[in-house]
Amino acid sequence: MASASALPPLEERPGVSYIMPVLNEAAHIQDAVQSILGQEYDGPKEVVLALGPSTDGTNRIVADLQAQEPRLRSVASPTGRTPAGLNLALQASKNPVIVRVDAHTELEPHYTSRAVETLRRTGAADVGGLMDAQGKTAFQRAVAAAYVSPLGLGGAAYHSGAPEGPAESAYLGVFRREVFDEVGLFEETLWRGQDWDMCLRLRQAGFDVWFDPELKVTYWPRANFGKLVRQFYAAGIWRAELARRHREGKSLRHFMPPLLVAGLAAGASGAVLAATGATRHSPAWLKYPTAAAGLLPALYAAGIAYASATMSGQLGKPERLRLLAVLPGIHVSWGLGYLRGRLFGAAGTVDTSRRKS
Repeated sequence: MASASALPPLEERPGVSYIMPVLNEAAHIQDAVQSILGQEYDGPKEVVLALGPSTDGTNRIVADLQAQEPRLRSVASPTGRTPAGLNLALQASKNPVIVRVDAHTELEPHYTSRAVETLRRTGAADVGGLMDAQGKTAFQRAVAAAYVSPLGLGGAAYHSGAPEGPAESAYLGVFRREVFDEVGLFEETLWRGQDWDMCLRLRQAGFDVWFDPELKVTYWPRANFGKLVRQFYAAGIWRAELARRHREGKSLRHFMPPLLVAGLAAGASGAVLAATGATRHSPAWLKYPTAAAGLLPALYAAGIAYASATMSGQLGKPERLRLLAVLPGIHVSWGLGYLRGRLFGAAGTVDTSRRKS
């Protein structure tokens, strides 16, 4: 079995390869690439984009960027699936440090130099930092607030922060190239969650996965409610698929949204039965629990209203109003997805929020 100490020392300024799967990201791809090219790092750099079959002009934007920048290369990714694109870009790259970047993200200028320093200092195989969710619109800012709150998406260190140290997983990830020879490439049957699976395999092989809160990546959430719920429905399905495949893929916080969905369904049914008088002549053991269950949707709505009003002092009224829809949108869509995934598996579920429309 490998161990973290088995990794050879990393030179001070090793070459870095940035790999990025891209599909329908016309609104973000130029800023994402520019954030890479603007990295304050004086070692060798290359950027390899895995271009899926985009329909929104993304590939035309990339071609224009390539005409101006010789360090920017691309490979075709026929399926457009994230893990397949990552593997194609990884195989086409050449440097000893691999930096995964998504087209919805932008790297802070010192990201690469800090990540390399952390790899050298800790001996870790993979390091990652904070997903710094931001918004250009009131809706995106509301989603960003939900991302970093325990009432929304908080839980993982890369959402809400934690002290530096070993971690279960790393957001995006900056890798030592040689560890892929040890544990293999990204799992292409996991269209979502392949990063968590990779981190699990690294830890099982004896390598360290490291969280460094000084590493920050700006993340731009989905721009409208429809895309948000489609994203989280798919995320719930694939999280359940991970739980089906790996014993380590289960966590108490993952059961909260599906339990909420079940509670809301029971509450709605109880409210209907009580309103129609269907339980009027029922025994007490059935009548009173049914009536109590009918209160659950109202209690949840009150909780959402309270959370929206108190979640962050930085939010204005437009963002707080949108949180009234964003929070239940995240909770319910993820919970429904998780229930479906646990019952039936992922079965090729596509994240349709990445489509053009």
